[in-house]
Amino acid sequence: MISAVASRRHVIADDLRAQISTGHIKAGERLPSEAQLAARYTVSTPTLRNALALLQAEGLVEKVHGKGNFVRHPLRRITYIGGGRTPTNAALRVSIRTTKLRARGHLATLLRVPAGSPLTEFLCLSHDGKTPHNLARVYIPCDLAPADVPSESSVPEGAASMLAKPHPLLAEVQERVCTRLPTPEEAATLRISPALAVLEVTRVSTDTTGRIVEAALLVLPGDRTEAVFTAHPTTEERTTEG
Repeated sequence: MISAVASRRHVIADDLRAQISTGHIKAGERLPSEAQLAARYTVSTPTLRNALALLQAEGLVEKVHGKGNFVRHPLRRITYIGGGRTPTNAALRVSIRTTKLRARGHLATLLRVPAGSPLTEFLCLSHDGKTPHNLARVYIPCDLAPADVPSESSVPEGAASMLAKPHPLLAEVQERVCTRLPTPEEAATLRISPALAVLEVTRVSTDTTGRIVEAALLVLPGDRTEAVFTAHPTTEERTTEG
């Protein structure tokens, strides 16, 4: 049997959803405070927050720390193409923060380098207007990393154009894809509900000498991303099928 609290949570979410869909509450508009909404619907603050969490998980509402809950503008969807570089969309603005660090733990294993090896991290955060869209961390050995990427910059055509430098001839690009819940840091950075699944892509690029020249960790929220992977049959497979 559905509890009264659960039922009330859905009633509140349905009412706010209807107000958003009819334009009574417009995109970009701040919702009344949680205390005001709780009083309006005569429920406790936890019940009200549970109702808002449903809308946050649907991508209709985002909670901005210290400012409140806002109705989201419809977000552009992007398509991640398997084997590609960091996902981009000409309409997205991308900020890049560059950090020098040493390979430790998981990174040393991922890049197959000794612990303490120098790396350059490019933290790429895409924005759709003022709303964070997706997140990528790209790790490159210091001797291969482009030197002229600003420590913090915004470019309309995306991160790939800034990181696309002369690159060793690649022999293999391996990708591991999974879905999971975001970490608290990722949820806060992307302003998404902790209950919204993200697509995680771990991409490792190896050159013809067997050296790993780049590792990228991509976090793509599931409400605005799709992934496409295309396989090309070998000559032997085409002959067999014929």
